[in-house]
This record gives sequence, C-alpha cells and structure tokens, in this order.
Amino acid sequence: MDTVNIDQAAQLAATDFSLWALFIRADIVVKLVMIGLIVASVMSWSIIIEKIMTYRRVRLQAEEFEALFWSGETLQNIYRQLASGEASPSVRVFNAAMREWLRHDGNRRKTEAGAIIPSIERALTNAVAREMEALESRLLFLATVGAVAPFVGLFGTVWGIMNSFQAIAMSRDTNLAVVAPGIAEALFATGLGLLAAIPAVVAYNACAASVQRFASRLDHFADDLINLMARQNNAQGRG
Repeated sequence: MDTVNIDQAAQLAATDFSLWALFIRADIVVKLVMIGLIVASVMSWSIIIEKIMTYRRVRLQAEEFEALFWSGETLQNIYRQLASGEASPSVRVFNAAMREWLRHDGNRRKTEAGAIIPSIERALTNAVAREMEALESRLLFLATVGAVAPFVGLFGTVWGIMNSFQAIAMSRDTNLAVVAPGIAEALFATGLGLLAAIPAVVAYNACAASVQRFASRLDHFADDLINLMARQNNAQGRG
C-alpha cells in the first residue's frame, strides 16, 4: 500500500509543471542557472527603476535651472542663489565654470581674454564629462545582462535536454512522459534568460538615448555660457 502511494506521489510530481515544481526538479546546474538569471533580472529592474527616477529628476532640475539662467539675472547673482540649493548636474556644470571665472576675478585685464575663456572651456568640458559618467553608471550592467542572459539560459536548456536524453538511455523508454519534465525544466531556463535579457536591452537603449539627449543639452548650455562669459569679459576689458 505504501509503495503504491509513493509511486502515485512520484507520478503526480512528474506531471506537475508549475514554475516552482520545475525549479525543484531541475538538476543542480540548471538550478544555479535559474537562480543566477533571477538575481540578474531583479538587479536589472532595480537599476531600471532607479534610472527612470533619476533621469526624470535631472530633466526637471535642468528645466528649472535654465529658467533661472535665462531670467535676466547676472551670473554672479545666479551663482549666489544656487549656493545653498540642491546641486543638480546642470548646476554643478555651471558652478564649475563660475569657480574658474571667479578665480580670475580681480585680475582680469583685456590682455587676459585669450587665456580666461579656454580655461573656462576646459572646466566645462571636465564637468560635463563627470556628470555624464555619473548618469551612465551601471548601464554597462544592463548591457551585459541583455547580451549574456540569453546564452546563459541556453546553457541551462542544453544541460537540461542532455539530462533528458540520459534519462531515455537509462530507462530505454522513448515515451514522452519520460523526457517531458526535463525538457520543460530546460525550456524554463530559456524563458528566464529571455525574461532577464529583454527588459535589460530595452532599458539600456532607452537610458542611453536619455543620456545622449541630456549630454547634448549640457553641451549647448556650455556653449551659451561660454559665449555669455566671453561677451562679459570683453565688455569688462573695454571698460
């Protein structure tokens, strides 16, 4: 009687194709593949959510700063107003240029015009590069997951199918019921690979486009700021 119950339980377990059952029945190698893909997917989604929130905040801060910048206030007044506020990427780029500008203040002669502006341009270039590096942080992880996860899932699939063929050889039974559980586990690994890779690829492309747009925005702002400072420098030099 007990033997019959055990056999029935084993048959029921073999026909249980829920996700949890597929994971539990999987070979240790396939389990490790599944766990790795699940962890990669969770980390990818945490990065995606964080980047969405960050880029939205940065865009709103840039719009607010640019409204202040083009409000007609002098550069010195804007710099003082921003000293106590939250430093956004646009503000940090502006502050880097202003620090370089004020460093020459009091020693700015007409003959120095050719030296001041290139110095400010270098400060702006370095500041923009730092902000872009910060905004692009962890995007490489999304690109890596998007490129590697399908192959990791495929490795789990190949391993699972190999185990299924071994089961056929050992049982000498080509019945589909013998190989169905192993094949289902293998395909589950493939599905997890795609589940991790597809959102990572889509998010990486979207984030890279957002960073590129913001980089162009900062570059245009830096050009406008340089032109404004050059005009002010020339006016002071003539004065």
